[in-house]
Amino acid sequence: MTTVDMWFDPRCPWAWNASRWLLEVEQVRDVRVRFHVMSLSILNDGREGLEEWYREWLTHGRGPVRVCVAAELAHGNDVLRDLYTALGNRIHHQRAPIGRQLYVDALADVGLPTDLADAAETTDHDKALLASHEAGLKPVGEDLGTPTIHVPGPDGRVNAFFGPVVSPVPRGEAAGRLWDGVLQVTGTDGFFELKRGRDRRPIVS
Repeated sequence: MTTVDMWFDPRCPWAWNASRWLLEVEQVRDVRVRFHVMSLSILNDGREGLEEWYREWLTHGRGPVRVCVAAELAHGNDVLRDLYTALGNRIHHQRAPIGRQLYVDALADVGLPTDLADAAETTDHDKALLASHEAGLKPVGEDLGTPTIHVPGPDGRVNAFFGPVVSPVPRGEAAGRLWDGVLQVTGTDGFFELKRGRDRRPIVS
């Protein structure tokens, strides 16, 4: 069994698709996904040249990640798997507004204390949030964001990469084939980038 680590921001639709893809991969390959928190708001703090809509979008980004980190610190890393799903379903499918009711509903859905929603409005866990954020992104470099995935390499070193950015989510063996290909290219020494322009918005599923 290979443990695959993924860093997510609950609001990012591309991270959501990648996470759903990885859960599909679990069904057809011998892997287990472990989830961690990063923050697009932290990543883009002070960055110039952002589009105005994205800058506005980022202003509401700290609450969900703070709640996730508070839950992880209080109840262990394993709770992030179900909490991310509960938040993501509401954010990406139900279009629930970002705010306390979102956090309370998601926490209740997975059996966690709803007072963890208080963390959204405090800086109490920001040090732990930053540590998680940096642990995920530093091995990738270039402030690439989420989805960020780490896989143990055959030589013991971490194979860390950004992506895949995919829409819609591959299912079943198609998910497995994409996984095989991603490992093949990212595990190649000296490989850095493979990219093409996006011709669709994220189709979340």
